[in-house]
Amino acid sequence: MITKNDLSGEFIDKIISIDGGICAVSEVEVSGVRNGKYGVSIIICKDSNVTGVFTSNKVIAAPVQYTKKIIEDGKVSAIIANSGNANCFTGDQGIFDCEKTVETLSKIFEIPKNQIATASTGVIGRKMPMDIIIELINQASQNVENSNEASINAAKAIMTTDTVYKEAAVEVTLENNKKIKIGGICKGTGMIAPNMGTMLCFIATDAVADQKVLNESLKNSVNDSFNMVIVDGDESTNDTVLLFANGKSGNSILVDNNIDKNFQEGLNILCKDLAKQMAKDGEGATKFLEVEVKGAKTKIDAQIASKSVVKSSLVKSAVFGGDPNWGRIVAAVGYSGAYMDPDDITIAISSEKNLVNLVLDGEILAFEGTDNLKTAESIMNEKEIKIIVDLKEGTYDAIAYGCDLTYDYVKINAEYTT
Repeated sequence: MITKNDLSGEFIDKIISIDGGICAVSEVEVSGVRNGKYGVSIIICKDSNVTGVFTSNKVIAAPVQYTKKIIEDGKVSAIIANSGNANCFTGDQGIFDCEKTVETLSKIFEIPKNQIATASTGVIGRKMPMDIIIELINQASQNVENSNEASINAAKAIMTTDTVYKEAAVEVTLENNKKIKIGGICKGTGMIAPNMGTMLCFIATDAVADQKVLNESLKNSVNDSFNMVIVDGDESTNDTVLLFANGKSGNSILVDNNIDKNFQEGLNILCKDLAKQMAKDGEGATKFLEVEVKGAKTKIDAQIASKSVVKSSLVKSAVFGGDPNWGRIVAAVGYSGAYMDPDDITIAISSEKNLVNLVLDGEILAFEGTDNLKTAESIMNEKEIKIIVDLKEGTYDAIAYGCDLTYDYVKINAEYTT
């Protein structure tokens, strides 16, 4: 849930959280159905401009290959996504199955095949159960609508090991005081690593924007949101984020050939919220972890240091065990590659109610018998924990999102295909 705390001062009255998920955007119609571990979501967004960001894994799933080509022309009218099978490492058959799903949807809704994008999530290396998928497409096609319930159903249908559906929406007052809406749904709990992970995310807006503008705006948002989430460090073959604009508000997001700053911040906030929802729902997770690195020499230093800490299995295990082992934190910063001087570093941890320094300007404050250690131990037993690292080397900062590493994570993934 997006709150006032997620907004900086100048945007507090410009961006508000609203209900409806992806259906907060007018004339976006969706549905979703499931059959056991398989699910299908349909998104109808006729004559929309579109852009996308995809996995950087060298093993690329068939739907990613297919959709990359589809959106080259900058137009999309529908998205078909399935869960339960990744359609990856499936060769020519995988592309054929993408074409088959697209053909099925095209006939039902009379949408050109070259305007239908596809996405998949699930087990790698298994052929698509096309009989099941086609039947689910037919079922889902009967209930396509614009409603809160439809958005939730679409979000639920693409879940795999997710335990909760994920959606968000905002209304943005642009610099010219006109209003637009942005809404999205996503899935993702495991195989989440930098450069996105096994995540699918579909974001709609009623703003007027062409593909070039959407592409710039989306890349800006992804860099500080989805690319900063780490659940387990494994990078997926299927990750897909699509942003499409149907222009129904009639309001452009260009101001003197620049992207409206309020729109950009609205998209940033929405993507960060969805990213945090994924981290909180990490496979087997019991605690949400946020790592802020500030005072870095460069933006890249801030990003790699924060991701190094949130990715560390030792740090994640300490979070699970409620152990304020700051040595694991400083070690993760040290091997991250970020410029640092151990004599300058400050490390703190906080919860909603408390904050305590573990190390201050290189001096250890949390050791046996100190109040700092007792407070730290109390904080580590909270459900949401923030680690703050100040490198004192510059002015750049970054925040990474993750979760603890639990016994259940191992159990879930040990039994994933059985």
